[in-house]
Amino acid sequence: MIVSKLELYNFRQFKSSGESPGLSVSFHKGLNALIGENDSGKTAIIDSLKLVLLTQSNEYVRPIDEDFYVDEDGNVINEFKIKCVIDNFSQNEAKNFIEYLCFEHCGEKTNYSMHLCYRAWKDKNRIYSELRVGSLEDGIVLNGKAKELLKAVYLKPLRDAEREMRSGRNSRLAQILSGHSLFVNKEEHKLKDILSKANQDIENYFTKEEGKMVLDNIKNSLSSFNVPDTASEAQVKVADIQLKKILESLSLVVSEINPGLGELNLLFIAAELLLLNSDTSGGLRLALIEELEAHLHPQAQLRLIDYLQKEYDKTGTQIIISTHSTILASKINLKNVILLKNKTGYDMSYENTKLEKGDYLFLQRFLDATKANLFFARGILMVEGDAENLLLPVLAEVIDCPLEKHGVSIVNVGSTAFLRFSRIFLRNNGENINVPISVITDCDIKPEYKNEGGEEFFDEKIEESEETVVRKESIYTMGSVRGYITPRWTLEYCLALSCLQDVFHKAIRCGKKIKNSDKYTLTKEKLAEIEKEIEDDQKQWVGLTPTEKAYKMYHLMLDNTGKSGLKAIVAQCLAALIKMNISILPEGVTELDMFDLDLYQYKIDEVKKEKLMNKIVKDPYIKYLVDAIEYSVNNGRKE
Repeated sequence: MIVSKLELYNFRQFKSSGESPGLSVSFHKGLNALIGENDSGKTAIIDSLKLVLLTQSNEYVRPIDEDFYVDEDGNVINEFKIKCVIDNFSQNEAKNFIEYLCFEHCGEKTNYSMHLCYRAWKDKNRIYSELRVGSLEDGIVLNGKAKELLKAVYLKPLRDAEREMRSGRNSRLAQILSGHSLFVNKEEHKLKDILSKANQDIENYFTKEEGKMVLDNIKNSLSSFNVPDTASEAQVKVADIQLKKILESLSLVVSEINPGLGELNLLFIAAELLLLNSDTSGGLRLALIEELEAHLHPQAQLRLIDYLQKEYDKTGTQIIISTHSTILASKINLKNVILLKNKTGYDMSYENTKLEKGDYLFLQRFLDATKANLFFARGILMVEGDAENLLLPVLAEVIDCPLEKHGVSIVNVGSTAFLRFSRIFLRNNGENINVPISVITDCDIKPEYKNEGGEEFFDEKIEESEETVVRKESIYTMGSVRGYITPRWTLEYCLALSCLQDVFHKAIRCGKKIKNSDKYTLTKEKLAEIEKEIEDDQKQWVGLTPTEKAYKMYHLMLDNTGKSGLKAIVAQCLAALIKMNISILPEGVTELDMFDLDLYQYKIDEVKKEKLMNKIVKDPYIKYLVDAIEYSVNNGRKE
């Protein structure tokens, strides 16, 4: 059996409306990964399941004041509900809950389900709660055995693995082992025989061997302490021969000396998962794990999630994890992801998205850690190369839309395969996940010199470019996804036509010097050469139209085959130069230092920034970048 559905009504941030829940989430067997930004509801889901099911470690789980929804005006709703559906029962499991189950006959097969409803309410200064099967009005109260069989394994986010695996009264290790089928028989167990033999050997050591002298001394002293004829006999034993006491005396350790938190954490997880594999009592086999990545380095995270997916994908065991890790998000199979956005849980399995089957499989293969950050973003700028990746953060800062502040991620797909990534947020049922996604790409209509009737002229291909922009925008625009296309040829060509033309020209010449240098640096001599080359370029371009000049400037970046290995370097130089031009720099700092210092540590000259911003937002050639940034942050500049 598994938890298949969870509904929250006025629980924490999830306000219900009438009979509609504030949050509804569906789960499946195997691994379920809750992914989303902070405060998206991951912890609320885990905690609500703990309230309904309780935990095998017998933690004190009770509703608290913070569990009740509070509106924007500070008004508290005095009641919340949690509804939970459990289904997919095996015959062995169903027999333990027979009086609580709903039946549905499908041919020769009977499907069982159990509907749990938990309610908590405030009365004066006290909080009360109840759990029923069915409706709250006339539902059945679960008996003690049923409650015990529904308890989940729970691993808290900041877990002290070393303490949890240590021996002691009611230790977690003892609880885990007690629940294993090997330790069901408390009266007759091999461990008791082993300890009885140890006790006998120790007793013989202290009564018949070298230790006799020690015990006799203790006995003589005890005799002197007591009055005559008092029956008191000192004995030396290993432990009380009860299975519970034996298990409480055990510790689980690794052979490594002074193991780190990561290794201990893996040990703890392995021990907790023991019960999920071995339970034959017919209870719920569910593990709730918050922040699976806690104390684990990236490679350990990858190995752990790979194991969980392979081991539990096809079993009746269910694991629900929450994570902030892009490393884990990149490795988790998309069908196991539940994306939490805008107080909604979205199952990312193939049939729920608008992705074609091939695109879904493509995305699964190429969803590396860098691209997986799209699951944690409030807005996304999707680009096809390193140039946009490097330049957009600086432009966003200039136009007062800093990407980090607005939770916007840049996803560099490294190609034009935008549809294979962007449609992951489009739903088959028409729901809108409402994550603004800006797809930024080139129109790729190349202008050229032509010769007609012996006369050479420069064909800008304006009409063809405009038609291509409209066509590409329609291809990429759907739902919350919008396409933003260069009005001419490429990003670099548009930069050469724009108000950033001069600084872009310098960035190209700087990039060429760096590209051809053995060391990634500039010198005074190289800067002087750059200024001379810029001057020579401008002389050669005298008399050219602005578009021809931009064409020539862009071609400085190209080799004989028409390709460029300079795009990333030039974009980095351009970003650095823009940043320097709007910063208040200490005396002595020059363009020589553009890559040797952190430009983000210097204050911005607001006057210079305002002046540059006014130019950029009105520039027709880079307006598409401004629009893309503003859409991704939901800013929408008003004229």
